[in-house]
Amino acid sequence: MATLSYEAPPTVDTLDSRPWWKQLTGYHWLVFIVASAAWFFDCLDQRLFSLARIPALASLMAPHGMAALPPSDVHVQAFGKVVTAYFLVGWGVGGLFFGPLGDKFGRTRMLTLTILIYSVFTGLSFFSVGRWDFTTFRFFTGLGVGGVFGLAVSLIAETVPSGARPHALGMLQVLSSIGNLTAGFVKKLLDTLATSNVIAPGRSWRFMFLVGALPALMVVATMFFIREPEPWLRLKAQGLLPKGGLLAPYLTLLRSKRWRYNLVIGTLIAATGVVGLWAIGEYAVDLQRAVFHDYFAARLSSEAQVKAAVDNAITWAYIWNMLGAAAGMWIFTKVAALIGRRIAFLFGFSATLIVTFLVFWKMDSPYEAYWMMPLLGAAQLSVFAGFAIYLPELFPSGERSTGTSFCYNLGRFAAAGGSFFSSMLTQKVFAGYSPPGHPSPAPLRYSAMVMCSIFLIGLLTLPFAPETKGKALPE
Repeated sequence: MATLSYEAPPTVDTLDSRPWWKQLTGYHWLVFIVASAAWFFDCLDQRLFSLARIPALASLMAPHGMAALPPSDVHVQAFGKVVTAYFLVGWGVGGLFFGPLGDKFGRTRMLTLTILIYSVFTGLSFFSVGRWDFTTFRFFTGLGVGGVFGLAVSLIAETVPSGARPHALGMLQVLSSIGNLTAGFVKKLLDTLATSNVIAPGRSWRFMFLVGALPALMVVATMFFIREPEPWLRLKAQGLLPKGGLLAPYLTLLRSKRWRYNLVIGTLIAATGVVGLWAIGEYAVDLQRAVFHDYFAARLSSEAQVKAAVDNAITWAYIWNMLGAAAGMWIFTKVAALIGRRIAFLFGFSATLIVTFLVFWKMDSPYEAYWMMPLLGAAQLSVFAGFAIYLPELFPSGERSTGTSFCYNLGRFAAAGGSFFSSMLTQKVFAGYSPPGHPSPAPLRYSAMVMCSIFLIGLLTLPFAPETKGKALPE
């Protein structure tokens, strides 16, 4: 693929020919495990929210003393997008705030703080009494969640050997799918306990958020056993860390033509994937809930049986989705390491455009979901391995956390805007639209299909993106 980008003369890195895992020392493994665990629990929190959002709002939005609203209620569906948008805004603010703090005060220290923030506010979600305090807790959870990614990938990128870097960063994202998968098993366990009346009916979503508070236990391990990476310590010793206020690292990036260019490219690429996942793919669970309810309601005699069947089918579809995600991120990592970052993104965005459109257009039963959802996970999550690998390679050590966090998290604001826009499409443009032969919920389907045009932005950006394969991290 020809490049039209601005690049400084390339610096070729001397890479170790051994398998990547053999290049890591015991301390490298410790950093990898702790940083990956931070992102694991971060993703666990995200997925618990995805799985609990509609049941939580169906309960919290019901009139006082009344039973929960049906999950397919259009107001519940619409406010689910609103609370997701607030979560994404908090996520974006957290990333933009903690990124430069990581460059100024250290990756490890700030990573510890962000873990504590998202743990505490996830736990507080258990005590929600209405939709707006629930939304507030999710916003503040987003602040902590948003800070983790840039700090974790900067810590790994600057610690492990260059030959192991893309594999370790890609594996961080592969392991994050285990956090997502764990959320599915947590939901299934709690649903079983609710069915057995161990947990009061309609309260299992609260315990899902309580489980999400567990990452606070990681704070101790992060604080006492992980030191700052050598490139950051070297800059600190030389007095070259960003000076001034919170905007100082941003100003340094913006003053340089090279870093300013990379900031734009990284943001466009990351925003495409983030919007695609959080403003489109995120609502595949809501589509399943509505489709599965109609499917089982036509085949089962009681609402209790329907609810149990729907919950079981959603859980299994989610598990398959996450297994597909792990495979997709692993494949992306291999392609990026062997062929190049841009080619990997080309394959990833192309697959995501096609598969996402297909899923929202054609998924009509649980059995279709069981083969469609692995494809959706593989396509949509594959590019997130690319964000972990590619973004830290675009920026120098003094501003790496800032640049990485900015690119990855600015897309949260776009995704929040996309969620509001998708909500508007669902309620205003496609409300009541149900063409013959196309089952409900048609408004949700068609709004998602229109939103798939976002993937064209990433594809059109790639010809201008710098290729970083085989090059040393910029200093």
